[in-house]
Amino acid sequence: VLESALATAQQQLAAAQTAQLTEQARLLKTRALAANIARGKADGEKFIATSMTSRRWTYSTIIGEITETAKAAGMKNPSGTIALEPIAGSEDLDLMSITFNLEGGYAELLKFVNLLDRSPRFLIIETITVTPRAQTGSLVVAVKLDTFVREDEARPEAATATKAGAM
Repeated sequence: VLESALATAQQQLAAAQTAQLTEQARLLKTRALAANIARGKADGEKFIATSMTSRRWTYSTIIGEITETAKAAGMKNPSGTIALEPIAGSEDLDLMSITFNLEGGYAELLKFVNLLDRSPRFLIIETITVTPRAQTGSLVVAVKLDTFVREDEARPEAATATKAGAM
């Protein structure tokens, strides 16, 4: 009887040790997942802080960047409109749509697009429409860009309507 009780106790001890090892492995995996989540959150916050313009400075920053980029590429007459709309489900991000026209040659257009692509801001080229101008041989380019704008603090409920402005 004593041998039977000892064998049962040894089996229970082995089962408890196996369960402990399993739980320790699960705990290590959970800690690794938690660390990945924290790192992902920090990376996301860093991306938003560095790639998305604060609403306080966004109009002058975006207009200045488009104007300087067009100038550096040799494009002329950047003019257009800007519309700012809240993003459903987000309290601190808005979608800014910028529509503008430029004029220049094919090489200048390629340089302009290349410079936009290298922008430190998160700019999405939604559409580019190119029309040749017969009289001058230049191209008239219509561009629509989207970017995200972060609110410095939670958006007041009264400010959720669409806002638009000229460039």
